[in-house]
Amino acid sequence: MATKTGDPYRTAVFTGTFDPITLGHLDVIRRGRLLFERVIVGIGVNPNKASLFSVEVRLALTRRVVRGYPNVSVEAFEGLTVHYVRRIGARVILRGLRTLSDMEYEFGMTLTNHRLDPEIETVFLMADAEYTHVSSSLIKQVAHYGGTEALRRFVPEELIAPILAKLDGAGPAGPV
Repeated sequence: MATKTGDPYRTAVFTGTFDPITLGHLDVIRRGRLLFERVIVGIGVNPNKASLFSVEVRLALTRRVVRGYPNVSVEAFEGLTVHYVRRIGARVILRGLRTLSDMEYEFGMTLTNHRLDPEIETVFLMADAEYTHVSSSLIKQVAHYGGTEALRRFVPEELIAPILAKLDGAGPAGPV
């Protein structure tokens, strides 16, 4: 669990499944770390959702790609985001927006979170135009049909081999 910080409004929590983490996610993390003293990447555990990677592998891969950012940490959590944010002593949820459909979804989530805990604020960062179409499900399709060169456009270099190994049913990530 994260160490609680002095000023909860200087810590932002960026949550998602990150299965796998994309260059779009990293763009939000990179920019968020410049706005906040601390960014916690919260990898959500949803036992009802089939994931490409186990939570342990997602933690390891995400930690590997953010290791150059001293004010960014990575943790797993279960349950509602708003409860996790409150539990670790933060008061800001950081979210990235790619499209208008993202805005509709995020608007509903923000209203729900505000009803659950009015002291928690949500801050949105618009995605860089280069990443507005990128999603984790797109990554899986690109990996399956496009291979290494295609993946380089969407995920950090360190993730290419694990993704391809996982989709091939080999390597430490195990079968799909």
